[in-house]
Amino acid sequence: MGRGKVQMKRIENKISRQVTFSKRRSGLLKKAHEISVLCDAEVAVIVFSTVGKLFEYSTDFSMVRILDRYDQYSYAERQRTGADSESQENWPVEYPKLAARIEVLQRKLRNLVGEDLDPLSLRELQDLEQQLDTALKRIRARKNQLVHESISEMDKKRKALRELNKSLAKKVKENKTMLEEEHDQVQVVGQQQTNQGRHNSSTLMLMPPPPQPPSTPTLPTFRTTRKSCSGGVQARGAVDDNDSDKGGRPPPRPAAATNTRMPLWMLSPFE
Repeated sequence: MGRGKVQMKRIENKISRQVTFSKRRSGLLKKAHEISVLCDAEVAVIVFSTVGKLFEYSTDFSMVRILDRYDQYSYAERQRTGADSESQENWPVEYPKLAARIEVLQRKLRNLVGEDLDPLSLRELQDLEQQLDTALKRIRARKNQLVHESISEMDKKRKALRELNKSLAKKVKENKTMLEEEHDQVQVVGQQQTNQGRHNSSTLMLMPPPPQPPSTPTLPTFRTTRKSCSGGVQARGAVDDNDSDKGGRPPPRPAAATNTRMPLWMLSPFE
């Protein structure tokens, strides 16, 4: 048998009215959470019981932001329609709403920090716990995202530093090789110059003295003997050593003179 249609009127029985309120309130908050998650909508629900007890739900604990957005939207609509005079007339009506909203927000903040939890029922505590779990999940997800981004950025910097270190090491190695080659070349040139100097010195030491010009041999000069008037025969022989130049050079040869004397063999019979 199907469920009968519920009549939309106030429930007279107080107990039945309280039970219905609890059920409908839980269903309303559940539906608000579902539409917020499924449709990615910003939802804010505020419910006061007959005894003045507050029940509310907001997407990601953004009740203040949603209400501010609502105020801005309402203010923009009033500016667009030019209903300033009417809004001033509605101040007596708006004031209780604003006061109630401030009270809701203050109570919500106290509940979030773990204060003023005694008036909350089991269902309200479960809803608050669910909201806190959702908020913690979002906080952890955001934290992990920032950590991964930071690690990725550090990896990029590390790779860039590694490439820079490789480039610098390569340049240092090239400069070192060039310096070593220049040093070797300088040493080779210095060694060649040293060897050349030694070779020149050895060549000068081993070079024989220049040859002396050949000396002209000295021929002995013979003089013919002649008979003097006294009858003696004078014979002239080889030149004495004292007649030679003291410097070792032979004396100059006298010019050939005409000998008018008679040879010795012609004079011997007359002796």
